[in-house]
Amino acid sequence: MAAVFLVTLYEYSPLFYIAVVFTCFIVTTGLVLGWFGWDVPVILRNSEETQLSTRAFKKQMRQVKNPFGLELTQSSSASLAAGMTLTTDCLEDSRLTCFWGCSVQKLYEALQKHVYCFRISTPHALEEALYSDYLHREQYFIKKNSKEEIYCQLPKDTEIEDFGPVPRSRYPLVALLTLADEDDREIYDIISMVSVIHIPDKTYKLPCRILYQYLLLAQGQFYDLKQLFMSANSSPSSNPSPADRNAEQSLLEKAGLAGSEAEPVEENSKDCVVCQNGGVNWVLLPCRHACLCDSCVCFFKQCPMCRQFVQESFALCSQRDLDKDVLETS
Repeated sequence: MAAVFLVTLYEYSPLFYIAVVFTCFIVTTGLVLGWFGWDVPVILRNSEETQLSTRAFKKQMRQVKNPFGLELTQSSSASLAAGMTLTTDCLEDSRLTCFWGCSVQKLYEALQKHVYCFRISTPHALEEALYSDYLHREQYFIKKNSKEEIYCQLPKDTEIEDFGPVPRSRYPLVALLTLADEDDREIYDIISMVSVIHIPDKTYKLPCRILYQYLLLAQGQFYDLKQLFMSANSSPSSNPSPADRNAEQSLLEKAGLAGSEAEPVEENSKDCVVCQNGGVNWVLLPCRHACLCDSCVCFFKQCPMCRQFVQESFALCSQRDLDKDVLETS
């Protein structure tokens, strides 16, 4: 039908036929190249352009206070035979319960029970959810706002030297932090924290570290606590320790940015990796790099640290909190 129309048009007026064809060509070229303000059709883009055109959504976050804090002390010297030291820092009186040789399957079944059956707000509740499928149990009372060092060791009478080859059916240590006072559980959204800790033994000599940390809420949810990766040039208020430098270097190696040593940073330098003039306030997802300020975050669809495409982002502090801090410092 179109061919008959063009032949008829050419027979009627060759000049008019040429003008119509030329106009159609110009309009088609303008649509493809976006001369009229319309976007380029998806079929003509490559994969990177398609991902770049995707809008990075700003994730709405809800701030909650975590009453629990747990760190590993002298992790380099920790082992199954020598034991290990845990440092706690809790906002309220709490209980630290250590489950040695906890079953991997029973632990994750217990987390599901927290969601669908009953709340794990006490050591007895977790013990019941585990069906006592662990090798040894220790419990300590933690005073609020006191950084206590707790030495934990699997009793020698258990005669356990390792937990077998990988993949294992048992975690070396599961540490549970719960609020000691029942009234405090009405104040906080987070009622307990479960930390899964690896301890080196004769079979698996990976250095001691925290594998997972789960925050259990009173509403029945639980969340995996993830680490944020700060930018390489963010300077802390005090000089970093060699251990902190090594940890930061390992993070840079994972991101592929450790080709050369970082230059020394001034003590009062700003954190944003782009403008170097604003404090870091935005975390990019899914890479979890915290490296942009409020002014620069809107210009990036790829993380400036690892070049991964940004799907979502969220602010560490609201604008109200930032204004409050400025007023306090002034």
